[in-house]
Amino acid sequence: MTKPILEVDNLGKIYPVRQGLFKRGNLIAAEEVGFSISSGQTVALVGESGSGKSTVGRCLLRLEEPDSGSVQFEDRELNSLSERQLMGLRAKMQMVFQDPLGSLNPRHPVGKLVAEPLMLHGTVPPDKIKDRVDELFELVGLRRDHADRYAHQLSGGQQQRVGIARALATNPDLIVLDEPTSALDVSVEAQILNLLVDLQKKFQLAFLFISHDLSVVRLVADVVIVMYLGQIVESGPVEDVLNNGFHPYTRGLVSATPIEHPLEQKERISLQGEPTSPIDPKPHCRLLSRCPFAKTECGHLPAKLKEIKPGHSTRCIRFQNEHQDGHWKPETTR
Repeated sequence: MTKPILEVDNLGKIYPVRQGLFKRGNLIAAEEVGFSISSGQTVALVGESGSGKSTVGRCLLRLEEPDSGSVQFEDRELNSLSERQLMGLRAKMQMVFQDPLGSLNPRHPVGKLVAEPLMLHGTVPPDKIKDRVDELFELVGLRRDHADRYAHQLSGGQQQRVGIARALATNPDLIVLDEPTSALDVSVEAQILNLLVDLQKKFQLAFLFISHDLSVVRLVADVVIVMYLGQIVESGPVEDVLNNGFHPYTRGLVSATPIEHPLEQKERISLQGEPTSPIDPKPHCRLLSRCPFAKTECGHLPAKLKEIKPGHSTRCIRFQNEHQDGHWKPETTR
């Protein structure tokens, strides 16, 4: 593995919650988040809505200002840079958004939208911008005449291709993909995923792929990070985590994915009950109120992320206390 181009350590984001004039508490959107990404690698962030996935992605690019932790991109600490200094690095860090239509300005043709980052960062001479836009459109599978259309005149898949072209315009090294296919039809989703994989191989791009769809993550990711209520609860190689997850939340997510064949038998782990409030949560396991395998110590011991085997970590207190050579797993329920 090459040296990571992005290293995140102990990243945190807190939103104050107010009731009238008084502060009610702090909503923990992200806490103690850490991982790294190398060139040509895809790291996936997965979890339920509200788990903090998109917040982490936006904090990495400083679209949201993190409250704590370190984000190093190509050996530069992003959190210590001024807005002017950060502008010089933004060309190397781009984002593709979940809603392709919402991310495109409806007042301008999409060709102009793709040309904007070229003009802003000065990556090509002014007289070469039109040629670069045509090249980008061809690269993402669009015709050159699409550049003269407005976003609402394109299909959802075409709109997302425009978003990808705009992200590629400045020759980035890292792209944050925030649910890039969730708003698309299944057939179009497959086309966009194949496009992203091909582009990654061609340009050795590093991807942070944010998703709730484990079947998609299994196809595109090298490493998967499972988040719950702002914390990483498990991380490791994608096949290892999704096939042999240690944390009950991970296994619950996997068991909730649709079966591929009507006769297929699949374990079901039901996570019932009300989730723990993300406002000033206690240091014990945040899945405690929903976990069918919780024991007494889960409500008293601090839940810390611990590496169980090389590259595979979990925050499950019971597993950490009871596993024998990594073989303990939650009992199967059907």
